[in-house]
Amino acid sequence: MQYNTSELTEEQRIFQDMMTDFADEVLAPMVDEAEETGNTPLELFTKMAEMGFLCPRYPEDLGGGGADKLTECIMIEQVCRVDAGFCGAIVAHSGLGTMPIFLHGSDEQKEKYLIPAIQGKKIAAFGLTEPNVGSDAASIQTRAVRDGDEYVINGTKMFITNATICDYVIVAAYTQPDKRGLGINLFLVDKGTPGFTVSKKLDKVGNHAAETGELVFEDCRVPAENLIGGKECGGFQQLESTLISGRITYGARCLGTAQSAYDLTVEYAKQRVQFGKPIIKFQNTSFKLAEMATYIDVMRTYVWRVARLYEAGANVKKESSMVKLFCAELLQNITNAGMQIHGGYGYMMEYPIQRHWRDGRLYTVTEGTSEVQRIVISKECGF
Repeated sequence: MQYNTSELTEEQRIFQDMMTDFADEVLAPMVDEAEETGNTPLELFTKMAEMGFLCPRYPEDLGGGGADKLTECIMIEQVCRVDAGFCGAIVAHSGLGTMPIFLHGSDEQKEKYLIPAIQGKKIAAFGLTEPNVGSDAASIQTRAVRDGDEYVINGTKMFITNATICDYVIVAAYTQPDKRGLGINLFLVDKGTPGFTVSKKLDKVGNHAAETGELVFEDCRVPAENLIGGKECGGFQQLESTLISGRITYGARCLGTAQSAYDLTVEYAKQRVQFGKPIIKFQNTSFKLAEMATYIDVMRTYVWRVARLYEAGANVKKESSMVKLFCAELLQNITNAGMQIHGGYGYMMEYPIQRHWRDGRLYTVTEGTSEVQRIVISKECGF
């Protein structure tokens, strides 16, 4: 589907063209093997970094592209259009795995972790969710106890993207557990640190090309200087801006999956002949496709609008949750319609529509469920 790009700047249109070509020519050939093996290709990070696509929103003096939030959304949409798993790995790296360092880290932390991550030389992960803690993040059980010039971390993290391939992970842990939420801190933990292990790689329904695992910390000692922010407490607040930005990013992820599902379905409907003519000629099919196109256009318009507001410094806590809720829920309608039009073939693994259907199902659950987004929106509306 061609869509109107007149509201983009010339620089953004050029970036979009370059990112689209890169996704089709460089990323797409890697998809089949990654989906079949469940392994994230490490060259995904280096190749993205070489083109300046990996972390486009960080300043140029740190190796980033110096671009705005909308440009980042354009990048995310195009990667996700090719493969949601690839996008999941990139988002975990360029968002939660690096943004806290950029916003709150020391110069030494930026030099050791952030800059190599922007260059694709280190892969990042972020550990917040635990086996018994999801939406209620303030209830995490992981502890970090000060012992001289070190902190001793104990706990388990679950559903961690890039867990099996990361060079470092940002770990959320309580330093002062008597202060619910407020007593959380973020720590940088390097791969290979004694006491830090990847206990298992998780087998998922979709997003196969994003490696996900469980992390275990048993008397894991990290230097005190690995605490992000330099003082105890405040880690939860350090995440707020990153989480708001990430919800807008999820809107772009939904767009990529929706766009691919639509494009595949249009092509299939043109080729599939029933009752003597292509099924796209039947009103029932064409109306479904018209609705899909409409939904995608509205989703893109809203994602871009909120991305611009965020970039302008507006408080978009409510709107960012609206983006994730609206786009994730609407995506389910789009992928379901695509599957229905494909009929029995859609249920066959050789047809990629089923991959987008499986991949997109995750978006109403991860990084804040739809139910959590409704809670946030309700509170921001004053209910």
